[in-house]
Amino acid sequence: MTNFSDLLIADDGAPATALTLVTIAGFDAWLRDQSERARAFVAAQGFKAAADTLALIPGDAPGDWTAVAGTEAGPWALAAAATKLPAGRYRVIGPVGAAGLGWLLAQHRFDRYRKANNTGARVLLTTDFSAIGEAVRLAEATALVRDLVDTPASDLGPAELVDAVLEQGRIFGASVAVIKGEALLDANFPAVHAVGRAASRAPRLVDLTWGDAAHPKLTLVGKGVTFDSGGLNIKPGGAMAAMKKDMGGAAHALALARLIMQANLPVRLRLIIPAVENSISGDAMRPGDVLATRAGKTIEITNTDAEGRLILADALTLAGEDSPALIIDFATLTGAARVALGPQLPAFFANDEALAADFAAAALVANDPLWRLPLWPGYRDMLKSGVADLNN
Repeated sequence: MTNFSDLLIADDGAPATALTLVTIAGFDAWLRDQSERARAFVAAQGFKAAADTLALIPGDAPGDWTAVAGTEAGPWALAAAATKLPAGRYRVIGPVGAAGLGWLLAQHRFDRYRKANNTGARVLLTTDFSAIGEAVRLAEATALVRDLVDTPASDLGPAELVDAVLEQGRIFGASVAVIKGEALLDANFPAVHAVGRAASRAPRLVDLTWGDAAHPKLTLVGKGVTFDSGGLNIKPGGAMAAMKKDMGGAAHALALARLIMQANLPVRLRLIIPAVENSISGDAMRPGDVLATRAGKTIEITNTDAEGRLILADALTLAGEDSPALIIDFATLTGAARVALGPQLPAFFANDEALAADFAAAALVANDPLWRLPLWPGYRDMLKSGVADLNN
């Protein structure tokens, strides 16, 4: 993983190139304060402080220069500068705030399968000391999610996803239990087993616990389908190509668990991830099959490509058995959400009005907005089955 702590550091007074951030609204005032020579260089580069644009202004001495970046509020304010500037050390003029995260993530590369294109590091010096630690922690967690999602299924199956949980558990002293293969049936996780049994790599369920048992219980659940062929209702090639990402919910839940443990928050944390590959073989579940679940409900399979909700049914039942104060689950559950909301506005559902409002408000503060979709009572009729308690 990228060593983010080397890219955003406390200003030690050492020589560095000045980097000034300018918004469109503040551009005219900033320009008036510049020398005639600087204004000429800015004009020659067509710089008007639009977001993600950059201008370099030579100084009086050879090799002496400064940079000015067009920006807007938010975590991505410095992202373009971090990739467009030459390698070196930069002293940002003004507070970094949330923009430190963008500076770090812009320099992260997933180079596991190709030779790294090392163009050198861009190091940002800041006196906004409080922003450094938070930006580094968020960047590390985000990179963890991205690297897991980017890893192909050939190298990230259920076992490797569980290994990622075990590694974070080791780092932070959490307890981790793993149930594998046929043992899932003995432990009453029949839906997890049914979805994953067709693959050559056995399904698993991993259960991490951390923190003081006297603290409020927070349980995170993540969908861990390491590859989704669609099963016997096989996906077309175009829809299947990116399905290594179907464990993104599990990766997200794991990274959030990492942040919680790293911050030593006063919660009793539990992380539950069902890890499976939805594959095709003679043992695959079929349309028309009826599956048992941990909750005691039966489910008619009407489409084998609706497998995420099956493994989550068992995982969420387990999550509720010790009555936590809050359960949050993360899943790449349906492309319909992207069709409805686009790629930049994730959907969320909640059964608590106050909590839903808190989530939506917090998401805006974090510059990571969410949009609530309804859990409408009328939808229940769509779950009815003629042969089982529910259909999938």
